[in-house]
Amino acid sequence: MRFRRMFVITISICFLLTLSACGNSESSNSQYSVDEIIITHVAPESTAKHQGALAMKTKIEEASGGAIEVKLYSNGSLYNDKNEFENLLSNNVQFIMPDMSKLVKYEPAFDMASLPLAFSSDQAAAAFWDGEHGQKIMGKIEKEGVKALAMWPNGFRVLTNNVRPVKTPEDFKGLKIRTSSGQVLADVFELLDAGTVSLPFGEVYTALQQGTVDGQENTLSSVASAKFDEVQKYLTINEFSRVDYVLLTNTEFWDSLDEKTRKVIQEGIDAGTKTAREEVARLNEEGLEKMKERGIIEIYELSDSEKEQFRELFQPIYDKYTPIFGEDVIEDALSR
Repeated sequence: MRFRRMFVITISICFLLTLSACGNSESSNSQYSVDEIIITHVAPESTAKHQGALAMKTKIEEASGGAIEVKLYSNGSLYNDKNEFENLLSNNVQFIMPDMSKLVKYEPAFDMASLPLAFSSDQAAAAFWDGEHGQKIMGKIEKEGVKALAMWPNGFRVLTNNVRPVKTPEDFKGLKIRTSSGQVLADVFELLDAGTVSLPFGEVYTALQQGTVDGQENTLSSVASAKFDEVQKYLTINEFSRVDYVLLTNTEFWDSLDEKTRKVIQEGIDAGTKTAREEVARLNEEGLEKMKERGIIEIYELSDSEKEQFRELFQPIYDKYTPIFGEDVIEDALSR
């Protein structure tokens, strides 16, 4: 009898401990609004964008004690630059970092990144987008169901081509260049008597190799990591315009987060933004050095005086876009 009573007590204690463990586990799992987040982008892992995304992932997982798992997809391995936006709207992915040029159709002022010679440095561009005018532009995209959280830089565009060294405005004439979308870039190349083609990043190497296009514009790190120098003869460091990204999330997803979860994710966003901005200059310089070491492509860098000649030529571009973007917005960019 005594044995039976002890057995019943033991079983009861085990049952209560099991319930307690389940309760603690449930509490642990439910302390955040989400337990999984997906981040996707189309850039190589050697870019500042990926390094920023990796820092964001690491910080969120650390700050949540592992309760939130962050799945990170690079190189367009989950969604490409044609369909990542629609999948963000469907909440199939929670964070993307598209080129600002992809957002011009929703808000024309994102084309500020392409305004020729508007920004003097990576720091100047970041300060603009963090400032009053940049934040106002970012806020305008919320009508599309997405929220702009931060500007992540990729740096200044450089030009590569297979036809001739490009040092003067006349050297652009007749070239067929792959560029990002956006009317500003189209107008710039039209002014220079060059043609433009819009292609997904993943198709550019083959297009250059087959001669579908004569050249392309991108940052030094992107050119080097994609090995465009293998299929191009000439590179000009002209730095007319920039490639900058916007970290976007789904507005409904963001609004559904409780304060604790949003705080943890914001810590990740801050860490990712800091890393992307710190890494961009180093990675672009590293990309240039890699191409110099490979020794395939001929490299020329425009001097400040040569850039000023182009600046005078670009005045009609400023005349056209000042009423569209706002004189105060453009002056803000130029003053930094």
